[in-house]
Amino acid sequence: MARTTPHEPAQSDGRPLYGRIAALLLDELRAATIPPGERLPGERHLAAHFQVSRETIRQALEVLRRGGLIATDRRGSHATLPARPVGAPATPAFPLGARSADPAAVDRATVTWEAPPEEHARALGLAPHHPTLVHRYRSATPDGRSLRTAVTSFSAVALAEVAELARYRDRADGSTPAQLRRAYDWMRRAGLSLHHRDAITQADGARSVRVTRRVHDQYARPLEITDLVVNAEQETLVYEFTLPAAG
Repeated sequence: MARTTPHEPAQSDGRPLYGRIAALLLDELRAATIPPGERLPGERHLAAHFQVSRETIRQALEVLRRGGLIATDRRGSHATLPARPVGAPATPAFPLGARSADPAAVDRATVTWEAPPEEHARALGLAPHHPTLVHRYRSATPDGRSLRTAVTSFSAVALAEVAELARYRDRADGSTPAQLRRAYDWMRRAGLSLHHRDAITQADGARSVRVTRRVHDQYARPLEITDLVVNAEQETLVYEFTLPAAG
């Protein structure tokens, strides 16, 4: 079960590292990324995923345990938050389809403020060399073999109307971990409908496929464009949809 962090807390927020890791895990619990009752990944996997020590993971889990957000029994630690109500719409995690099904996969994501790839600039209506927020994601095996990569460029509309995305501009140095797992949820809460259009082509012979995703709002304004490359020899790509704005 590959897990990624939905939102990296500010490094200067004053909390100890284990407190920031606890907050990231709590975000996933609240988003039902780890459903109630499902066992959490083991300490070793979480430590590799967050790139921290196992002791830091133990401290973070203890914070959640004291708050009644996880419980531990002979099966291990598992989520105890209430389940999502039946019929409540689930917002897909960003980048859609990027997370590997490999349970040992390690994910890494960063953001930069730079001129996007030329085809992205055209799709987003940006002037040549005009900078924007660019998100890079990579899922790999522990030995470094790439499973999936994704490059996303956000439009001026997305940055103007989605406050959570705009805040990343000051931290877009290309090195700080920046998982935007809840980006689609932020867009919906900002009153934007999400209209996905994906084009799938073969890349690198038969070994991988490329998915070019364009997302528009209800006014046909571009919000983001993503190029996702999947190792087709190892994995199956499955996703679906359209989401209304949050009401």
